[in-house]
Amino acid sequence: MELYHMKHEVLVVEEQEELIADMVNHATDVIIGDSKDETVLRSLGVPNFDCVIVAIASDIESSVLTTIMLKDLGAKMLICKARNVLHSKILTQLGADRVVLPELEMGRQVAHSLVSQKVLDYLEISQDYGVIEIVTPNHWVGKSIMKSSLRRKYGITIMAIRAAKTEKVNFSPNADVVLNEGDILTVIGAKHDLDIISALK
Repeated sequence: MELYHMKHEVLVVEEQEELIADMVNHATDVIIGDSKDETVLRSLGVPNFDCVIVAIASDIESSVLTTIMLKDLGAKMLICKARNVLHSKILTQLGADRVVLPELEMGRQVAHSLVSQKVLDYLEISQDYGVIEIVTPNHWVGKSIMKSSLRRKYGITIMAIRAAKTEKVNFSPNADVVLNEGDILTVIGAKHDLDIISALK
């Protein structure tokens, strides 16, 4: 739905006819078909799509079979939804370019926001590293990135700063940029280090 409303062409393949009516107004085209049927997938012209999303998680067998066939048919980019960590590992081994575990990712995001009111968002990028969006801790306000010694003390890197007053975003800010109260920082680092700065007042 989001891709369609962002003006991208979206084709949906759905086996259950009762769900089709809900999708008609949120996709460029909707096809009734079983994704486990290779004939159905071949008819779509899979290599012509920039990305294919396998949003089947409840039925692991269907998810796995669909992923295998899409890889064989030449999917350029394959994103799969997984039910759990084991399902995720299987899909990765089958060649999925990205595997999404919505419940797990949202759970971690909520947990980080509960730990500190300053943490606005959290994204896991690997088993050991993540990205957080955080309101500038009081201890850093009025200091430059260099004087705060963020990389040396905390092992983190500020990727972007959204200014509190102007809402302008400064990507890859220089070390002499001063952090102001209310600025939103996008920070990357090891999970342990992110936990430390999340706890800062």
